Amino acid sequence: MTLGNVRGAIPIHGFLSTTDRWRVIEAKADGKSAWLTSRLEFFKEPAWMKQFPFAHTIDITYRLQDGVLEVRTKITNMSAEPMPVSVGFHPYYRLTDSTREEWTISVGAAKHWILSPAKIPTGETEAVEKFFPNPNSAVLKDYDLDDVFSDLVRDAQNRAHMMVKGKRQQLEIMLDPNWRSIVIWSPLAGVEGDRNFIAFEPMAGITDAMNLAQKGLYKELQSIPPGARWEASFWIKPGGF
Repeated sequence: MTLGNVRGAIPIHGFLSTTDRWRVIEAKADGKSAWLTSRLEFFKEPAWMKQFPFAHTIDITYRLQDGVLEVRTKITNMSAEPMPVSVGFHPYYRLTDSTREEWTISVGAAKHWILSPAKIPTGETEAVEKFFPNPNSAVLKDYDLDDVFSDLVRDAQNRAHMMVKGKRQQLEIMLDPNWRSIVIWSPLAGVEGDRNFIAFEPMAGITDAMNLAQKGLYKELQSIPPGARWEASFWIKPGGF
């Protein structure tokens, strides 16, 4: 914590979320889609390597095709040891035809993690139905959400599905198999008075995955062999706009 890479008392958002070291390596379009790829060369930053001593690069590609946005992350492990993976996104979503009071959500997960007061998983879990009696159509106004879910429910394409619905509009978020969990954040109090948003946060592992794995409380921590790559996509599909 003394290296100055982390904002706040605990690294709840890691330490790369505000860096300006990304560079665009490709911006193209063809007859079917348009895409942009940026790269972060983590291994070039000595202070970062002190914090997380695994040489690697991160490529993120945003691709728009058939009205669906794909966000694809590729991490290349350049180090000589297996590299643990604990990455995630924090996208905010909003519908414009209704307010949060009118939204319902669908949560494609089987497990809800019990959190400490600091919002860190304790290692205890419960069935999602104990938290959401109807996880396929939960009324958002009934919940103050900052919660971790795992054991994502997969379709025939091995994708998990999350959805928020308003009067007509909806947003469907689909996650491929390397996204093992999701944090859902939509506080009743809102942020600066704004309550009309929800964050479906794709996560390679649950919050505090590396520490919990070391303690034997989490079994799904992923790692990348030396010289290998880890890739994962999630998709955002709007409807009714």
